[in-house]
Amino acid sequence: MTKRAVILLSGGLDSATCLAWARAQGFECATLAVDYGQRHRVELEAARRVAAALGSADHRTVRIDLSTIGGSALTADIAVPKGRDEAAMAAAIPITYVPARNAVFLAVALGFAETLGAADLVAGMNAIDYSGYPDCRPEFVRAFESLARVATKAGVEGTPYVVHTPLMDLDKAGIIRLGTSLGVDYSITHSCYDPTPEGLACGACDSCALRSRGFQQAGIPDPTRYQSPTEA
Repeated sequence: MTKRAVILLSGGLDSATCLAWARAQGFECATLAVDYGQRHRVELEAARRVAAALGSADHRTVRIDLSTIGGSALTADIAVPKGRDEAAMAAAIPITYVPARNAVFLAVALGFAETLGAADLVAGMNAIDYSGYPDCRPEFVRAFESLARVATKAGVEGTPYVVHTPLMDLDKAGIIRLGTSLGVDYSITHSCYDPTPEGLACGACDSCALRSRGFQQAGIPDPTRYQSPTEA
């Protein structure tokens, strides 16, 4: 019997690796991208490219406009931090945190999964993110699984929902090595928080810095098109 999974797919490095991982585990994958009013909406096109390249059986884009509540550099007129080292990134929850974003995303993915008869969700939380973002931490994921079992028809009827986070214990270099071994073409992904109008990565935001350093540490050429050189 084919097992289905819903993968949250932003079009970035992490979520592309998650989709490749889920395919390798034998899941029939449906992918979900969210247009949430983010300044880096170019990632939605990247998500479509990744879904097609990695064999998503059903790709959907859902619009939930979190810019109406703001509170983040990704959804409001707040400057995206640039030129920071990893110590500065980890010192506090960053302004690029989007209030309740992963709770909202997983809730929509859960609803999608229920319509498909799927009990497995896959998301790209990882070791680099969860020190700074509360909704990337293991305790959040476990709490959401508990919620899923009491918040859905399928859950209360006995479906054991599982949120897979295959990258949780990996740094960016480890993620890149894993994805490369699974055939991910990272040139079609997008990670930058503040891209140019042409879609070039800025090369200076936290996401660009972590991505660039990850490729360097993995010993794998970085295919990203940057506006300016990173300092990684």
